[in-house]
Amino acid sequence: MSDGKFTRRALVAGAGTAALAVPAAGKLAGGMIDLGLPGGPSLRPTTPDFPGKRDMIVQRIRPPLLETPMDAFREGVITPNDRHFVRWNWSMPTEVRAGQHRVAVGGAVRKPVSLTLEEIAAAGEHVSIVAVNQCAGNGRGLSEPRVTGTQWGNGAMSCAKWTGVRLGDVLAKAGLADSAKRVRFAGLDVPLTDGAPQFIKSIPLDVALREDVLVAWAMNDEALPILHGFPLRIVVPGWFSTYWVKMLATIEVLTGEDESHYVAETYRWPTAPVKPGDKDFPTVPIEAMPPRSFITSHADGDTVARGRPLTLEGFAFGGDVGLAKVELVGAGEGGGWTAACQLGPDEHGPYAFRRWSVTLPHVTGDLAEIGSRATNTKGLSQPDALVWNPSGYARNVIERITLRAQ
Repeated sequence: MSDGKFTRRALVAGAGTAALAVPAAGKLAGGMIDLGLPGGPSLRPTTPDFPGKRDMIVQRIRPPLLETPMDAFREGVITPNDRHFVRWNWSMPTEVRAGQHRVAVGGAVRKPVSLTLEEIAAAGEHVSIVAVNQCAGNGRGLSEPRVTGTQWGNGAMSCAKWTGVRLGDVLAKAGLADSAKRVRFAGLDVPLTDGAPQFIKSIPLDVALREDVLVAWAMNDEALPILHGFPLRIVVPGWFSTYWVKMLATIEVLTGEDESHYVAETYRWPTAPVKPGDKDFPTVPIEAMPPRSFITSHADGDTVARGRPLTLEGFAFGGDVGLAKVELVGAGEGGGWTAACQLGPDEHGPYAFRRWSVTLPHVTGDLAEIGSRATNTKGLSQPDALVWNPSGYARNVIERITLRAQ
């Protein structure tokens, strides 16, 4: 952890007003991309028309759902801000005046407070953490059979450096009551229809008090873009981004379980395997991320040189802990074959993307259904087969491609 380049002085002096001009439907200047979705329409427009964005895959305009193209992950491990995926559940303000912004901290606290940006910045040590920000439904569109919800490809994730203060230091400004059990967050986004539930999320107190859980104001050493939650957002490294509430406006300390819609009723998955059509099964909230890995040097259907060495490259991450290893796996009887991959330097900590590579000494023929398999430091590995669930959450099956030799 380190302060990074975006200082408290820069935060307060340069906060100002953030505004967003949303492009009109039907006026996107870009091309089309095929996400290879098996259960329905697979083509999506790409556009640079969103302010501060470049060549994103458009899943929805209002509220914005923008997917990162896989080619953005071919170089390095930090995703640039202009290619970082975007996910909003409800309508977001198109203008935020940071000088007028306050964060109310209440509930089971000793003294409710309303904090300015400067007071947030002065709450404690400034720290920076590199962490993967991934939608719980990333890869949902690849589920078979098809499930409801945004039909993401595998680009509803990115990796960035986040800078702010520890959530625990902000909570200390109000003081926690002895009865405190969970911490709940709400932002400035509002439901699109009357009576719809506000998007609020909560985390257990022990998670909220972790040293790496932040109230962040900077992303890759720049002020948070408005699409990513200007002026403040929650960062929970290792957990899915549904908990990373943007445009943070209120922090509420709870004395018991959270019965709000987006914790008690949705963003949940089965406690045991289920089949399509199953009903009334027990569920738990989707929280920590599992390990994932991808081949980025080649795409499905690419041709490679027969009789020559072949180097494959990609990236991986361990989920809620560090990455232990990555293996290249091939199809075949008895579980196929494996080859150990060389991991790149662990320069950004356990929650970041990490590069890998492997060289096959001699290509003798087509490489059918090859993929990469990540294992984290808990010993959890990616499964060979999809573990289906009716919301398409937490996909981490081995992603396979076929290469043709010629």
